[in-house]
Formats: sequence, structure tokens, C-alpha cells
Amino acid sequence: MQESLVPVLEQAGVVPVLVIDNVSEALPLAQALVEGGLNVLEVTLRTEAALAAVEEIAKHLPDAHVGTGTVLNAADVRRSVDAGATFMVSPGATEALLDAADDVSVPMLPGAANPSEVMRLLERGYRYQKFFPAEAAGGVPMLKSIGGPLAQVKFCPTGGVSPKNAKDYLGLANVVCVGGSWMAAPKLVAEKNWAEITRLAKEATLLKG
Repeated sequence: MQESLVPVLEQAGVVPVLVIDNVSEALPLAQALVEGGLNVLEVTLRTEAALAAVEEIAKHLPDAHVGTGTVLNAADVRRSVDAGATFMVSPGATEALLDAADDVSVPMLPGAANPSEVMRLLERGYRYQKFFPAEAAGGVPMLKSIGGPLAQVKFCPTGGVSPKNAKDYLGLANVVCVGGSWMAAPKLVAEKNWAEITRLAKEATLLKG
């Protein structure tokens, strides 16, 4: 189920979480991030341009791994697959969403915020999960605590992750990568400051150590 996603997450380090309002910005933004060393990209389904942006990136950057985020239901799963996403990320999980994910070949990274949710996802076979909202849900101390009894699960914390705390998360044994948006801030995208986005991406690659 998640087999194809595991090596992607393990080499990612930092996954840029992208909110793209304009399809014309999708490719230069993705190119800037890939040039900086970040080639696993999550495009959130929060805008009307999101799916077209995924299609554009998938078509022109075959060496990048572009996935969809904020996947909430079966319709989002189908639309993600049709757009060419290579993975999907959800902020949480429902049985209907997981059932829909079981029916497609594109792997899902479902979200959990506490031990009970982690355990329910583990019962469904998900050994890799998104920890969201990371900082609000207890941050590094929470993940450390979860790592004791549930050491077989690895996480991608997202939500409040920044250059200031990313290294702390990445230092945990049960964290495989982190997700964040700081290297592609809306202001930088609006200004088309691709050089600065590349510079921040390069800095982000050093966080994993």
C-alpha cells in the first residue's frame, strides 16, 4: 500500500507544502524548489488551480515527486490520481477516505494527531503517517512519547514546522521527514522571486544533516 512512498519520504528530508493560486506559477515554483534540492512537492487542494498545477508539474518535471495535500474524500482521491499525483496527503482520516485510497495505486499519507488515531491507522496498514497539526498537537515532546509504544510508525510532521524547529523534529527516530511552507512563502511566489526560493530550498536540504 505505501511501499512506493517509503523511499520517497526517506530521501525527502523537507517536503514543501504548496498553496498555488495561479497555474502559471506552478512550473517555475517547482523548478526553483527542485533546483534547490527539494524534489518531493505537496500541492494542497485548497485552490481551484491546484489540480492543474499538479498536472503541469508532473508533465514537465518527471524527476520530481508531486503529490496532493488536503485530500479529504473519495472525490479528492480520484481527482488526484487523474491529475498525475504520485502520492496523496490528508490532514486526518475517515474510513471512507481510506477505503477510497485502497482502491487506487497512488499511495496515501494519512494524518493523525494522537495515539488512538495512530493506532487506528496502523490497524489499516499505515506505518507512515502525517503528524498534524504538529505544533498544536504537542510537537516534538508528543512525537517522542508516541515513539515509545508505537515505535513501528514513522511520521512526517506538518503544521507549525519552520527552520527554527525542523531540525528538532528530524532528530527524532520516528520522524522520516517534515513538511513546511516557509521556502515558498506567498510573498516570494507573488514576487516571482525564484532565486530566493531556490536559496531557501538549499538551506532546507541541510536541515536533515
